[in-house]
Amino acid sequence: MPVITLPDGSQRSYETPLSVLAVAADIGAGLAKATLAGKVDGDLVDASYVIDHDAALSIVTAKDAEGLDIIRHSSAHLMAQAVKQLFPDVQVTIGPTIENGFYYDFSTPRPFTPEDLQAIDAKMQELIKQDIPVERSTLPRDEAISFFKGMGEAYKAEIIEGIPEGQVLSLYRQGDFIDLCRGPHVPSTGKIPAVKVMKVAGAYWRGNSNNEMLQRIYGTAWTNKKDLQAYLTMLEEAEKRDHRKLGRQLDLFHFEEQAPGSVFWHPKGWTVFQELIGYMRKRQQQAGYVEVNTPDVMDRSLWETSGHWFNYRENMFTTTTEDERVFALKPMNCPGGMLMFAQGLKSYRDLPLRMAEFGKVHRYEPSGALHGLMRVRHFTQDDAHIFCTEEQMAQECKDVAALVLDIYKDFGFENVHIKLSTRPENRIGSDEIWDKLEHALADSLESMGLPYTLFPGEGAFYGPKLEFVLRDAIGRDWQCGTLQVDMSLPERFDLTYVAEDNSRKRPVMLHRALFGSLERFTGILIEHYEGKFPLWLAPTQAVVMNITDKQADFVQDAVKQLLHAGIRAVADLRNEKIGFKIREHTMQRVPYLLVVGDREVETQSVTVRTRSGKDLGNFTLADIQQCLGEEIAARGSMLL
Repeated sequence: MPVITLPDGSQRSYETPLSVLAVAADIGAGLAKATLAGKVDGDLVDASYVIDHDAALSIVTAKDAEGLDIIRHSSAHLMAQAVKQLFPDVQVTIGPTIENGFYYDFSTPRPFTPEDLQAIDAKMQELIKQDIPVERSTLPRDEAISFFKGMGEAYKAEIIEGIPEGQVLSLYRQGDFIDLCRGPHVPSTGKIPAVKVMKVAGAYWRGNSNNEMLQRIYGTAWTNKKDLQAYLTMLEEAEKRDHRKLGRQLDLFHFEEQAPGSVFWHPKGWTVFQELIGYMRKRQQQAGYVEVNTPDVMDRSLWETSGHWFNYRENMFTTTTEDERVFALKPMNCPGGMLMFAQGLKSYRDLPLRMAEFGKVHRYEPSGALHGLMRVRHFTQDDAHIFCTEEQMAQECKDVAALVLDIYKDFGFENVHIKLSTRPENRIGSDEIWDKLEHALADSLESMGLPYTLFPGEGAFYGPKLEFVLRDAIGRDWQCGTLQVDMSLPERFDLTYVAEDNSRKRPVMLHRALFGSLERFTGILIEHYEGKFPLWLAPTQAVVMNITDKQADFVQDAVKQLLHAGIRAVADLRNEKIGFKIREHTMQRVPYLLVVGDREVETQSVTVRTRSGKDLGNFTLADIQQCLGEEIAARGSMLL
């Protein structure tokens, strides 16, 4: 006679074992209709799972995060069923959920075409309308191997062969399709509310380039059609904002095959990059940081001491000199910061010591993972390493969090989510130290009233970390800033300072980046602003253009005055119609277009237009210099 305890603490007693769905039906018909699965004593189970003991039960619906994941996982099975019905010779492999959707890999005699994807999507919608029941069963491992081999599913049989002997495996059947899966799944295909096939790509079996190239079909699934449409609209907007496309259009940067994953900055892009560095340099100086610079190439022994050689070796570029010394291009700035602190005797009076560095780092990323500015092999980090006492640690954590949130506001990022990542399985340092550091980060956020999400096991190998995730103009999340607290590397490098009682003590080390990768942050900004940088960041802030050749001298003089006032201005004296010039510079996202005709020459003024097409009227040169100067200083949009 099971007693079921519900999330609100209420209890229900039943005379015989019953399913999760039956409990939901007992609570109400509406809940039963919405039920996708259940959580019994914290474990996710199918709606058909029979409860035969006293248990705590939560009903999972589409409103729950677990519900959305179940919908997406079930959608992967639905897509595989549709593919098998349309293309019986195809073999299925794996089909996991991913962010915003799912994919499934198929072994197929020929690549899928766009027309195939349309047919697959239509077949999926048909299977949803049929509301086919999804049923769970089990098979011993060896029987499952024989079962899938008998179906001609060699890949599925190979997956099972990698599972230890003696295991009993769960299978899920929906109509004529059956698949190996842990589950849980939706009770029937009709419970999948909004799904769409997106695209196809190649993927090697088990990620090994020596294996067969499979066809990977991506899909997206949501709890309702409104959310699906919003996602598709966001993707359309993201395509328009793609920083790689805008980088070419606005002449900001490019890449070369001779240096994969390394950016060739054009003058306009380099201007934006340097403005970001200048901005961060000023903010750090105001916050009490000093700036340092450390070498790009350092001996292997340094990386062995830091632990990177053993924990990060596969991502490092190395070289050997003629005397057989092994050097590595630095993937991180931290060991160099250690050597900086170790140089000379440090006292408690020197702490906290905040050392910032715009350090160039090099990390090996697989060629298939490279993605414009977002994923590169050579990039610049706005790193800082703060050395402090244990007593100062909490305040330093709070100061970093406050600084990064304030900086993001200057770029229009008001919605910032904080993640707290704790000790990973592969780590250095004692549990006692990890306890202390994790509490320091959590307590700092809580004392500031800042909410955060816990991510167990996701910390760096030397310490827990905070990740600052900002949301851009079209609702996408980007992880940028980080803060890590570390007591292990100071121990490894034998760092000490002279305490007030003249004893030697270990400093605590805080690793901190605010933009993170400047290349990646620039890419994020390009997409966030759609290339329409605020005036202070715009590579060209104003263009002065003439209507006829008679105004050329005045245009050149006006540009000289603007440049002298610190405004990035250029002249456009081409023999083109003024409408053509305006359209071209508008497409180039230049914030202000200054037009000069005969009347403007007579009055020593310019007529001002914005890139949005607004006519602001006539300004004297002194007035426009003042207005633009004030807008640049305020990092705002006074005229726009």
